[in-house]
Amino acid sequence: MDVAERKKIQREKGISARKSLDAETFQRYSKVIAEKLIVDPAFERAKTILSYRAFAGEADTTGINEYALRKGKTLAFPICYGGGIMVAAVPNTPDDWETGKYGIKAPVETRSLILNPEDIDLVIVPCTAFEGKMRMRIGWGAGYYDRFLPKCKKAVSIAIAFEGQQIEGLCSDQWDVPLDAVITEANRY
Repeated sequence: MDVAERKKIQREKGISARKSLDAETFQRYSKVIAEKLIVDPAFERAKTILSYRAFAGEADTTGINEYALRKGKTLAFPICYGGGIMVAAVPNTPDDWETGKYGIKAPVETRSLILNPEDIDLVIVPCTAFEGKMRMRIGWGAGYYDRFLPKCKKAVSIAIAFEGQQIEGLCSDQWDVPLDAVITEANRY
């Protein structure tokens, strides 16, 4: 079995783990993850953050995003294009959203400020599965973050996930980018 096939199996296992959480546990764990992230020194120092809107059972980022805005931080979200190209966009108003690629909510590009990746201090990274010891993740498989993170020269990268998404022996390719940390409801790796 090649790496792509093993990643597919690991991705499915991670997605299944997060989908197995009942609604109450999902909300409780998401809240704990948010509380851990917002007191993390990288979050406290960050002036400009690239976050995301949770999709398909990902840990809920609503509280994190609202807190960042209340603290006066610049909050950007990804816009994804073909070929694995992604930009960080700050919507002009709370209404400047549309359903983007893959059915994920994204800022409307023409009504958003597109950031220079070098101006981002913190990237909150989604994942389908991770290995804490290696601080590696598997996303949905299109490579958007693995292409974008190297452009964020001064940013700290932190993935958030549920502990059940951890997979020992997680597969990686030479282009996969290690993270600075992974935060779950149980640990900070």
